Amino acid sequence: MSILIHHFVVHQLIVNNEGKMQLIPREGCLPVTPALEQLGQQLHHTFVSKPGKGVGHFIETEQEDASFAESLNGYTAHHEASPADSDSVFVPFTKTAGDLLLKSLVDTGQVETGFVLFVHYEYLATQYLLVTLLNTKAHVEINQQLELNSREHLDLAKMQLAVRIDLTQYRIQPEQQRYVSFIKGRMGRKVSDFFMQFVGCEEKVDVKQQNKQLISSVENYLASEGLDAEEKTAHRTEVSNYFKQQIDSGDSIRISELAEKLPRDEDNQRDFAQFTQGLETPIEPEVQPDPAAIRQLAKFSGQGGGVSLSFDRKLLGDRIIYHPDSDTLTIKGIPPNLKDQLKRNS
Repeated sequence: MSILIHHFVVHQLIVNNEGKMQLIPREGCLPVTPALEQLGQQLHHTFVSKPGKGVGHFIETEQEDASFAESLNGYTAHHEASPADSDSVFVPFTKTAGDLLLKSLVDTGQVETGFVLFVHYEYLATQYLLVTLLNTKAHVEINQQLELNSREHLDLAKMQLAVRIDLTQYRIQPEQQRYVSFIKGRMGRKVSDFFMQFVGCEEKVDVKQQNKQLISSVENYLASEGLDAEEKTAHRTEVSNYFKQQIDSGDSIRISELAEKLPRDEDNQRDFAQFTQGLETPIEPEVQPDPAAIRQLAKFSGQGGGVSLSFDRKLLGDRIIYHPDSDTLTIKGIPPNLKDQLKRNS
């Protein structure tokens, strides 16, 4: 499925000759061309594929100037009333938002440069606003005359500063407080802090932990059904395929749909959805999927103390035996390349 772009604006953040950060705004929306639609599609896919996102909502601020949410409300109200004329409102909104981003950077002592993209688009009857700060990466082209030319392109793979507002949910279900999603920092660096301050967002759900609980619940449910190893593997594959499908579409995991991929407990007349509601901490009816969760369905992995280990789940109890009393693993059939290294160093 392709996306429908309503508006697309790019501004630039630089450090000027005085050593201060400055926003260089674009004065109009970019014309919607096939190339721009393709870029929008890539931005959408890159964002939804990023693991470890947070989900939250706007919070009220006491600042004198208009907040991001207030400026956004002004734009969306105009867009709904007069979509054909909303270009004239979207650009000023993005300039105001760009100034808020600049202020947030200064307030938090961060120095970030690059291109700030504001994209209002529609996908599967849901409207979104994506805001991301991207840098460029040089690449070399060769033409028909065999001459080399260096060009710059947006480095989408390095997207780490991005926030997306589900405008449809924000309009019809704001009380759920799940309409803002953002990429979280890694390795202890909370790179998203100033982005959250700029948008005025408070985290409501840690998607990574929510997905971890969901996968753990799937495993516990399968264990309670008394299935053999082959049946468990088959159901994990179905769950994994469903996760991939929802990630690709940018949609949520619906527990009612996930329950259809798992066996029904006929003895207790319950399915997976009912099982999750009976947990000490019930799982919400809809969960934003984390791509990293799929790996948990397929593999066991861990590292620490100089040891890094990963293996397919289906090997546990077959080629790999865990002895909890002695805290050891027995591995039958060591990988050839590892075996060769061990022999050479024995």
